[in-house]
Amino acid sequence: MKYRRLGKSGVKVSEIALGSWLTYGTVTEKEQAIACVKQAYDLGINHFDCANVYGSVPHAAEEVLGEALAPYPRESYILTTKAFWPVGDGVNDRGLSRKHIISEVEKSLRALGVDYVDIFYCHRYDPETDLEETLRAIDDLITQGKILYAGFSEWPAHKIAEGVRLQKELGLHKFVASQPVYNMFNRYIEREVIPLCDEAGIGQVVFSPLAQGVLTGKYKRGQQPPAGSRAATDQVKKFVERYLTDENLARVEQLEGVAKELGITLPQLALAWVLRLPSISSALIGASRPEQIVENVKAIDVKLDESVLEKIEEILKS
Repeated sequence: MKYRRLGKSGVKVSEIALGSWLTYGTVTEKEQAIACVKQAYDLGINHFDCANVYGSVPHAAEEVLGEALAPYPRESYILTTKAFWPVGDGVNDRGLSRKHIISEVEKSLRALGVDYVDIFYCHRYDPETDLEETLRAIDDLITQGKILYAGFSEWPAHKIAEGVRLQKELGLHKFVASQPVYNMFNRYIEREVIPLCDEAGIGQVVFSPLAQGVLTGKYKRGQQPPAGSRAATDQVKKFVERYLTDENLARVEQLEGVAKELGITLPQLALAWVLRLPSISSALIGASRPEQIVENVKAIDVKLDESVLEKIEEILKS
């Protein structure tokens, strides 16, 4: 495994991280999820991502991930969680108020079976809570040792800038991590988010680097989604369908040709393409089988030269 510094913080994270969205506590059986975590850990992955809303019910995925990581020394891995989305019917069971953040972090710690999480993410920006309230609540949790670092997921660039400015003005702990979507088909962070975060010392931990499985090559033009795939699973297919256009599937066919010429798989090509940017600290993968992790991790040794990158760019612009 190879490791990168998370922004300007002192902590280092594996280039490939293991996520638990849509898998642990839902469609992936518990034993299989634990096997995936073991395989990841054995391969040197030290970065495991979760959230309070992942799973069939709130904190379900955290319970599975906590059990899977229990055999390993706590200091040997980076563990994350998040809060923002509704976890109940109460008016305060959502958002980034002090009340909700502190309540959810306490519940997450119990579900994960740990005394602290390494990174806590604001899972989206909350327009209904004063940003200073959110930032002070996070700062208090860092001071208490219940979280070590803070980040955000999918915040608009101008809100990231506002948060960075407030933290500096108020003397609060700085954000160190941004968790946006980033893949060959969704590159919005290149324009504003990455330059802004680079200047502020915030590293990118990107999710959906394989475009919800579309960049694995499993989906073909004119064919029904394979049985058991995300696009064939009612509760999650909506996340895949946005990528399943004829244009994207045509690009996938061309990208498979590039991967074949290089002697690698399409997922390895897609992950190596994401990791070409030094601003990316980790690429989050999902896995329902240990062998998927073994194959994906090989991407860290793939270096794409300028001619290959130019060819990929031509395909993506076609």
